Amino acid sequence: MPRTALRVRRWAAIAVLGGLLAGCGTENVDTGKPAAADGTGARTSTEVRPIEAATRITDAKGVQVSLPKPPEKIVCLVALCDDILVELGMTPAATNSQVLAHPEFLGKEKAAEVAVVPGGFLSPEVEAILAHQPDLVIGLEDTHGKLAPALKGATTFWPLQPGSWQDSVGYLRDLAALTGRTAEGEKAEKAFRIRLAEAEQQKSDRTALIIYGSDENFGVATPETDVAAGLFPKISHYPWKSRGVDGSYSLEEILARDVDVLFVETLSFGAPDGKLSDKLAKNPLWSRIPAVKNGKVIEVDSEVWAKGRGTRSLGLVLDEATAALR
Repeated sequence: MPRTALRVRRWAAIAVLGGLLAGCGTENVDTGKPAAADGTGARTSTEVRPIEAATRITDAKGVQVSLPKPPEKIVCLVALCDDILVELGMTPAATNSQVLAHPEFLGKEKAAEVAVVPGGFLSPEVEAILAHQPDLVIGLEDTHGKLAPALKGATTFWPLQPGSWQDSVGYLRDLAALTGRTAEGEKAEKAFRIRLAEAEQQKSDRTALIIYGSDENFGVATPETDVAAGLFPKISHYPWKSRGVDGSYSLEEILARDVDVLFVETLSFGAPDGKLSDKLAKNPLWSRIPAVKNGKVIEVDSEVWAKGRGTRSLGLVLDEATAALR
């Protein structure tokens, strides 16, 4: 299941929340060659190219963004935007993400001071967005692209479409250039690359799995369709491939793979109604999975793991995953 309004993990398809759609043939920014389908390939470089301030950029997807001056008021309609702004030492004028409340972002108190865009992730209200008089609005192309005509003339809309950590780094660099916060951008990229390179050097031979959902109709996060899952072949044995929009894995298949460490993302509408792992525990097959028997089922923060997709979120994913895979 590709993550995009599908990719924020088939949230529309399995009635969970909207997301991303992984791109095909993603370029490996370290080698300039297509990345391997399983997420492996050349060892991640820790070198960071200088970022130059600019009023006009063309991102990796070919989208051009031109601004008369560095943007100060930025409205985020996708958590990747919030992630990048925090990395750059900025705060969004408004957001519809909850990732800012994480203690490694702004924390609950400071996050509560940021205005919330009504309408939720799938249908943010245009009037509310424009009320903040933003210099720039950042959202997902396949989810928020429909807002572009209504925003045209009043502000600049930048549609993102991340399919890999390399895309996320590219967007970080682009926004660092536009805001003039080049040193902050370089520092954030460097820190993430070091984290990833160190995790690669300590690659585990354990079999890992990330599942997500709200009930027994769970999904499996695959490197082709999920930015966080794209890191896992570099740090563990991760034998999961995308089966397209309509395909997923059964508990029987998961049991047959002898999963050692299982990461669970509980996604829900509104108020939480219980952990996904607790709901799956009602299935007798669940208790037979090695990770379950050995107490290696980890419920993770879906705001970070499923929605963040920026260098700060992915750094946290690496930290939590490598600790669990030891």
